[in-house]
Amino acid sequence: MPAVPALALEVPPVALAERTLRNGLQFIAVPNRASPTVSVQVWYHVGAKDDPAGRSGFAHLFEHLMFKRTRYLRAEQFDRLTEDVGGANNAFTSDDVTAFQDIVPSNHLEALLWAEAERMANLDVVQASFESERSVVEQEYRERVLTPPYGRFTNAIGSLPYESHPYRRPVIGRIEDLEAATLSDVTAFHATYYRPDNATLVVAGDFDPIQLDAWVDKYFAPVPRPATPVPRVTVTEPGWAQDRRIALTGPRVALPAVALAWLAPPRTSPDAPALRIAAALLSGGESSRLNQSLVYRRQLAAQAGFDADLRAGPGLLIATATAAGGKPLAAVQAGLLAEVLRLAQQAVPAAELAKVKTQLLTEALLTRQTPEGLGAAVAEAAVLEGGAEHINTGLAALQAVTAADVQRVMRRYLGGTRKVTIEYTQEKVAK
Repeated sequence: MPAVPALALEVPPVALAERTLRNGLQFIAVPNRASPTVSVQVWYHVGAKDDPAGRSGFAHLFEHLMFKRTRYLRAEQFDRLTEDVGGANNAFTSDDVTAFQDIVPSNHLEALLWAEAERMANLDVVQASFESERSVVEQEYRERVLTPPYGRFTNAIGSLPYESHPYRRPVIGRIEDLEAATLSDVTAFHATYYRPDNATLVVAGDFDPIQLDAWVDKYFAPVPRPATPVPRVTVTEPGWAQDRRIALTGPRVALPAVALAWLAPPRTSPDAPALRIAAALLSGGESSRLNQSLVYRRQLAAQAGFDADLRAGPGLLIATATAAGGKPLAAVQAGLLAEVLRLAQQAVPAAELAKVKTQLLTEALLTRQTPEGLGAAVAEAAVLEGGAEHINTGLAALQAVTAADVQRVMRRYLGGTRKVTIEYTQEKVAK
């Protein structure tokens, strides 16, 4: 009998209130009284793509420096303001943003708002803290990139395919660039990007809306807005003229690996939902196509995956595989490419499409069950997906994707377009 189409899931809208302060700060309040906790998130619209030429890693460096001293805060005092009251804090840097995320009991909200405004306005970058955090970042590079057998590979696949766009710079940076940096370089970068008109403040959880508005006005409104505009990346990434092959080597690479990369549209593209569905079909869990085909049935690969790495600017579609023991990399690469292109050539069965939609919806809704997850989802929508209201339209767009949509976007971005192949093998050891 014919497959029954999946019923669209009715998702209650996320209530939010949004306004922009006179100094340019975007502020979004997301009430949720499910628990007596509240998340404060400040997302700065600066990432690795904004690092100065020859100074890769600056945005990542400031992820660390923002926890150092300010005019009225001691170094590491954010830990005291969060962890000592039963909360937590975190931060991350991507190609497009640097985000700071805090979660505390709701009766500590005012102190946290003051502290976030304080480090926005009064961070005190001195030589000692610059040098100490530079050393921390360099050690992180050694631990994450140089030491793991596949560290060089994972660090390269999201940046090396680009020819002209500053996404060519890896988020973590390069040690030689960090070593060449001076304190004046660092303070100039901070003054340029860490400012209210280049930030989004999201408060999600248990709060009184009137009191929250008053506190935001009290602590954030006085933060000055610089007279100079925020620089924006205007470089584009034209379509690649030809296929390229890049050979990388590393130590202790027991099994060779390969990555195939194609250019993708920005996250705001109407094609983004279908590309997310395609990625889930290919590598969303144990039952995904790449796992079933390459890892289990054909046993060509020890691992295989596909990522729709969509960004504020041009993104990448990246297929990866690590060869199974004794399997030639050429055979693994051919199998990987064939399985990915099958999505462009054959329609997805209705049951399989319904399964991955359920997976993605479940993941999104589970994330929203906590104030920190809800706040992050709203911030991501506001900063990267065209507006905060995308939190209430994005899941419907996923549910509306058809098998024909998946086939169409895979043909558009993979069929007949140029790709970059990155092969990763054991480096030759000098005798």
